[in-house]
Amino acid sequence: MIKMNKLNLTKGKIIGYIIALVGIALSAVLIVLLNSFDKVELVSTYNRTFEKATVTKITKDNLEEDGERYGNQEVVLKIKTGSYAGKELSAISPNGNLFGAPCTVGLDVVAIVSANDGGEPVVTVYSRDREYVVYAFVALFVIMLWLVGGKKGIKSAVCLALTFVLTIFVYFPLVYRGFSPFWAAAIICVLSTVITIFFVAGANVKSVSAIAGTAFGVLVAGVLALIFGQLAGISGYNVSEVESLLFIGQNIPINIGGLLFSGILISTLGAVMDVGMSLASTIDEIHEKKPELSVSELFRSGINVGRDMMGTMSNTLILAFVGGSIVTLMIDYCYDLSYYQLINSNNICIEIMQGISGTIGIVLTVPFTSLLTAVMIKKYHKKKEQTKDSGSGE
Repeated sequence: MIKMNKLNLTKGKIIGYIIALVGIALSAVLIVLLNSFDKVELVSTYNRTFEKATVTKITKDNLEEDGERYGNQEVVLKIKTGSYAGKELSAISPNGNLFGAPCTVGLDVVAIVSANDGGEPVVTVYSRDREYVVYAFVALFVIMLWLVGGKKGIKSAVCLALTFVLTIFVYFPLVYRGFSPFWAAAIICVLSTVITIFFVAGANVKSVSAIAGTAFGVLVAGVLALIFGQLAGISGYNVSEVESLLFIGQNIPINIGGLLFSGILISTLGAVMDVGMSLASTIDEIHEKKPELSVSELFRSGINVGRDMMGTMSNTLILAFVGGSIVTLMIDYCYDLSYYQLINSNNICIEIMQGISGTIGIVLTVPFTSLLTAVMIKKYHKKKEQTKDSGSGE
């Protein structure tokens, strides 16, 4: 019996890996097909490149006696990449919060290198070189996943990377070509969910239940957001970046109105998938320990566990949205807006729509996944017992 259980587990894992690989192969095909085009040039990059460099000399500093910086710094940079690699060029470092950097000798920076009418290089410091810091932070994240989660932690990192790749190389190209942002996000969610769950948990009843529960929760969140948007007159045209989007929309057939709602699908996916997988695994484990429990008893067990998860995951999702807009909310607070102005502002309505629609998606995932898992597990084991009995009878 023990050998048979191990065989079934191995078989389920193998099937899960096969399904995940098929999903990855399909994703690879989509990536190749969707990225075989040239983008419309919105901003001219003729004779202008971004290169890595190191500050070798400060020829004119902008640091005053009061400790503040005024005007620009004049520096000398040693270019490390591009056609000027190895050469030292004079550069300007603007004094700004968005561009430029307070330069010191030895600082690694990214510079904009262009050419004037005479062909001479014109160099401006764009920012500090943050590449290594970014990669180090990502590496720290992966190491923590590995140390705490072991093999499953590494699998989670792989699946997270895949979701990121799907978003960049499938979702964005689809929307760029004029495809519905909502359905583009739905494709990403389906691919990511199927690959992640089958790759991590293998092919079994709880995986199928978790996938169905995740799809249900994300769909609920998206539909509720669409309904709220229709009733409140909110769409992608009401976001703060609308001016940039309108400029892009004049040259590229992007469905600006649907971008906001597609973002809700993607941002809700992680939390809903977590709830769906955790519930399905819990009910499956309970049934393994007490196979005599009925569907209703397993369902109630799932609900009891899900109630605790609802509170924590709802907080996680809402606080993630609030944290992402904390600057905007702080501005509204400082201006001391009146109640009617605040409750009817686009920013507040969008935050409420995102947070509550996603949270309701999580809440409804609990009973749906609990019921589906309980029913599927009982049917699967009942069919398994019947097959076993018929085999013994022969």
